[in-house]
Amino acid sequence: QVQLGESGGGVVQAGGSLRLSCGASGRTCSSAVRGWCRQAPGKEREFVARINWSDGSTYYRDSVKGRFTISRDNAKNTVYLQMNSQKLEDTAVYYCNAQIQGISYWGQGTQVTVSS
Repeated sequence: QVQLGESGGGVVQAGGSLRLSCGASGRTCSSAVRGWCRQAPGKEREFVARINWSDGSTYYRDSVKGRFTISRDNAKNTVYLQMNSQKLEDTAVYYCNAQIQGISYWGQGTQVTVSS
């Protein structure tokens, strides 16, 4: 069993920055893929970014490229999402995700609100 816990959400003005963190405990492994998804009110959950734990390679949805950066701290078993130049449309609940040996795990979500 794997447990994920997010932190770092809040309210930020458009153009500002926030950093989300996702710690993991339990049976994580080096072959995992960790990442972030988000869900805005009335919309489906969508992929934001992911990182391969083994080699650190990353992938982003087009709308966040150049603004968001996903990174990892192996020692802390934590994934981060640095969000810069935030836009109103970034407002959503952000969920941490881990894909480990064919099983998908989710955190409880953290609210990010971008205000004008």
